[in-house]
Amino acid sequence: MAGEAEHHALGVFECQLCALTAPYSYVGQKPPNTQSVVLLEESYVMKDPFSSDKATFLVLGSRCSLCSRLVCVGPECSLFYAKRFCLPCVRQHLSAFPQEIRQDVEKRTAPSKKISSQHRSQT
Repeated sequence: MAGEAEHHALGVFECQLCALTAPYSYVGQKPPNTQSVVLLEESYVMKDPFSSDKATFLVLGSRCSLCSRLVCVGPECSLFYAKRFCLPCVRQHLSAFPQEIRQDVEKRTAPSKKISSQHRSQT
C-alpha cells in the first residue's frame, strides 16, 4: 500500500514556516474519489495513510492569501478565516481581523510564553 501512495504522489508539500514535509497527491478544491466534497480553498491534499477508504484524505496546507507562502494547516503556522492566512501575516495585520480572531491568535501564542516563563522560574 505504501508503494501505491508513493506512485500517486505529485510532489512533496513543505510548509515554509515549520518545514513540515509530506507527499501530496492532489492540489485543488475537489479531491479525487469524493462525491460531494468541495474545499473552500485550493489545498494540497494526500490520501489518508491510515484508512483503506479511497475517499478519505488529509489536507496538508495551502498558500497564504496575503504573501503566497505555502503553509500547513497547523495552528502554529496558519488559520482559515474566509481565506488561508499565515500567522506572520495575521500578526502584521491583526487590527484588520475581528475580535474573535485576535483572541484566537493571542491564545495560540500564550502557551509558549507560559512554558518559557515556567522554565525560567524552575532554573
